[in-house]
Amino acid sequence: MAGTGNQQPSQPSAKQAQSPRPVPPASPRPPAAPPARKPPQVLQITKKDEQLQLERQAVEARAAAEAAAQHAAELENAVRASRGEAPLAPQRPSAPSAPARPSAGDDDLFDMSGFEGLTMADLIGPDDKGKRRGGGASGGSRQAAPQPERSAAVPARTVDDFDFDADAFLAALDEQEFVGTTGEVAMGTVVALESDGVYVDIGGKAPGFMPKKECALGVITNLKERFPRGTQVEVLVTREQNADGMVTVSARALALRQSWEKVRVLEKEGKVLQVKVNGFNRGGVTCDVEGLRGFIPRSQLQEGENHEALVGKTLGVAFLEVNPETRKLVLSEKKAATAAIFQNLDVGQLVEGQVVSIKPYGLFVDLGGISGLLHQSAITGGQMRDLREVFGQGDRVKALITELDPGRGRIALNTALLEGQPGELLIDRDKVMAEAADRANRARSVLRQQEQSAG
Repeated sequence: MAGTGNQQPSQPSAKQAQSPRPVPPASPRPPAAPPARKPPQVLQITKKDEQLQLERQAVEARAAAEAAAQHAAELENAVRASRGEAPLAPQRPSAPSAPARPSAGDDDLFDMSGFEGLTMADLIGPDDKGKRRGGGASGGSRQAAPQPERSAAVPARTVDDFDFDADAFLAALDEQEFVGTTGEVAMGTVVALESDGVYVDIGGKAPGFMPKKECALGVITNLKERFPRGTQVEVLVTREQNADGMVTVSARALALRQSWEKVRVLEKEGKVLQVKVNGFNRGGVTCDVEGLRGFIPRSQLQEGENHEALVGKTLGVAFLEVNPETRKLVLSEKKAATAAIFQNLDVGQLVEGQVVSIKPYGLFVDLGGISGLLHQSAITGGQMRDLREVFGQGDRVKALITELDPGRGRIALNTALLEGQPGELLIDRDKVMAEAADRANRARSVLRQQEQSAG
């Protein structure tokens, strides 16, 4: 069989028999080219050259700065020498900083080697006056050199060089003294008259002007007759001086102020005035009191029902209200009657009246238009169970006045002082009342002793 030359097909292997389909052989891949790299030495050389160049420029700039600073110090010392001042202490040049490192750490950032050997004075430097500030010497070992005295190029001036004269200054102030404060009372002289007012010299830069309506309380028809030139008049400054130095004065305002002061004094004294009724309205009548307009209400008139007929009559009145701020002056005819009675009464005086009212605390006695209180403690020195054991309503009573209060219209009475022994009024009231005049003399001495012990 070998000689026939026919080759038999080879039998497939076990693996080939098991594979369902033939796998084509893989195509060969070309080898990958290595990536192009820049030579690191070229970049490193370039950075190093730049760094060296920057360092050289920094050194040159530092040297130029030091030379400029040295030149400036020489010029400053030359100027100070021309002034006679001490030259500045030479400052130590700062040590050159180390070249920059590729990576700066904490030691490089906080390097203090450049400040070694320097003091605080070297860091601060001298001030403008050439004096070293306190603390410039390190540890107190170095003391500031004594500075030569400054040459007196310009002599110091004193107060005397200004030719100051205190007397002349005070005289100038007196000439410019301000005259005419609002509310000030001044005595002036009439210097000129106009149709609408009067000019009064009160000592200011310019005369004061007094309008016609402010010349008096009443109406003035002829200013020339009332205020001839040279007349002395007392005025009140009502407005301070204007741009021309003129003030406004008033004789009327001063008269009103003085009238209110007089009326207030009369009110405190409880005086009764005689006034003339000059007008009426629905509420009462009007009158004039010290140049002021007074008002009497109808309820305070004795004849209030026909008050219109009182115009022109003279009435006795007392004060009910005096208020200068609101300009209220209210009077009363009824209170005047009471006030007139008070003017005729004194402490220690024996009076007689009629019991008109009995209260738990005492008796009210009519003394002829005014009532007095006989308190239960002042009736008798004995023990009584009821006030009516001594006096009843309508009885006549003689008593001593022990207290007067005109402002409130109160009168305090006392009958116990008329007793010879405590409780005598309970035993024999008629005898005590009959001998009241003689017993009042002894009682007055007792009252005086009580007043002296109280005072």
